[in-house]
Amino acid sequence: MGFGAPKISNEEERLRALAEYRILGTQPEQCYDDITKIASLTCGTPISLMSLVDTDTQWFKSMCGFETKETSRDVSFCAHAIASSEPLIVEDALLDERFKSNPLVVEEPKIRLYAGFPLQTPNDQRIGTLCVIDRKPGHLSDHQHQIMEALSRQVVTLLELRKRSIRLLDALTHMHNTEGILTTCSYCKEVRDSDGEWQHLEKYLSKIADIRFSHGICDLCMEKHFPDVLEVWSDDKLDLNSKKNKPECKKSN
Repeated sequence: MGFGAPKISNEEERLRALAEYRILGTQPEQCYDDITKIASLTCGTPISLMSLVDTDTQWFKSMCGFETKETSRDVSFCAHAIASSEPLIVEDALLDERFKSNPLVVEEPKIRLYAGFPLQTPNDQRIGTLCVIDRKPGHLSDHQHQIMEALSRQVVTLLELRKRSIRLLDALTHMHNTEGILTTCSYCKEVRDSDGEWQHLEKYLSKIADIRFSHGICDLCMEKHFPDVLEVWSDDKLDLNSKKNKPECKKSN
């Protein structure tokens, strides 16, 4: 009997999105382990996993209460869970036609309760799940359900930060390997790209890497360009300190 999940219509795009994170086969990381631990404690289950569904396997980046690093995709509950954007909740696998003969149900870890929450990227690709597993039937409360949804979103946020860091490193490495040096204007500090065009550094980096910028004003520029503002701030601070240090008048009897 086959246990395979339904085919994913956008499987090629989904696998490409997974590959962009370059996370398969990497070592355990505390940030993900903390999330699976919180999931297990929140739901009161002995097992919690961060599962990433590859072509033929499901690989566990983080495991709580489980030792196996990967299983075949053919027997994977998570492969079923990524078929929909909604969580997959199986309260008793022995009563579910899809899973009652699954090796993970009839043998170790003897899954009965499974609750898998898809890890959905900003481009709507479901690359895996954050799931909790119990060896006895059960269900999740509304409160537990909401926390699991929030934790699954947090996993994706961490993955996105990883991807942006990798892209920035790749871009800077490529820039160093191809040009060896970054040409900047001695006066305005604009950068010249490979086409000879001059542009602000943030515009240049935005073109070669997936990063965004926020803006502020450093202390030196504040002193140089906004002395009036600094003067007002200084006066306000003096008034505030004066009020704080002013002795209170005692009432006479």
